[in-house]
Amino acid sequence: MFGSIFGSMKTEATKKETQNQWIKCPKCTSLMYYKEVEAKQNVCPKCNHHFRISAQKRIESIVDEDSFVEMDDNLTPVDPLKFSDKKSYKKRLEEAKAKTGKTSSVMSGSCTIGGEPVEIAVFDFSFMGGSLGSVEGEKIVRGITRAMEKGCGYIIVSASGGARMQESTYSLLQMSKTSAALNRLHQKGLPFVSILTDPTMGGVSASFAMLGDIIMAEPGALIGFAGQRVIKQTVGVDLPEGFQRSEFLLDHGLIDMIVDRGDMRQTLADLFKLFNKKAS
Repeated sequence: MFGSIFGSMKTEATKKETQNQWIKCPKCTSLMYYKEVEAKQNVCPKCNHHFRISAQKRIESIVDEDSFVEMDDNLTPVDPLKFSDKKSYKKRLEEAKAKTGKTSSVMSGSCTIGGEPVEIAVFDFSFMGGSLGSVEGEKIVRGITRAMEKGCGYIIVSASGGARMQESTYSLLQMSKTSAALNRLHQKGLPFVSILTDPTMGGVSASFAMLGDIIMAEPGALIGFAGQRVIKQTVGVDLPEGFQRSEFLLDHGLIDMIVDRGDMRQTLADLFKLFNKKAS
């Protein structure tokens, strides 16, 4: 009896240890030491697959060291509709907060990139699928307002399944709200760079994500509005292979460039130096 108990405990401990040390690439199925992948900013060293990462890690990989100051982190979602499906919206928010340590799917703040001042908003897919709700929209608009006040550029890094269904129309309104704010930024002659990561779907791709002066994407990112199955059922034809991946969108002129994660910071620094030189 005791042998089986201790054996079970040992198996569970070994399993946890293995999970902490090894990672399997979903694209090439290679099994690698986790630290090897982490050292390449969570990119597979064998096939260049870009793993999904948290907003915090994304910010660390893009901005100058110790330059990021988070803003509006006191904003928290409410439940105006008292929405409930299999779980209440309130319960889902509590679970998402416990999982990520954040109160919304967007981290927003001020930073420098290559010494250039920038305002930035980054989605975290781990928080309710990176969904766009009232708080996320408000954080983006406040960030755009700060950019206009400072006369600097603005970046949104998207990783989202789309509008948050638990907020219904309140969520859908964020599409027009953020798009209108970006138009004001454009009227000021200030740049907006949109970075699309895996995935960028639904109401996010149908609004601010595709409004960038420069639209860049990570390799292999899933980008679109509806899922492939829904589209196929609607149009009734077979769809091209990989038609919702960043490479297909680049070939068809829907985005401007594909940038590896390791090159992202330098690419952004070069762009904002160019923008600021032109503005001066």
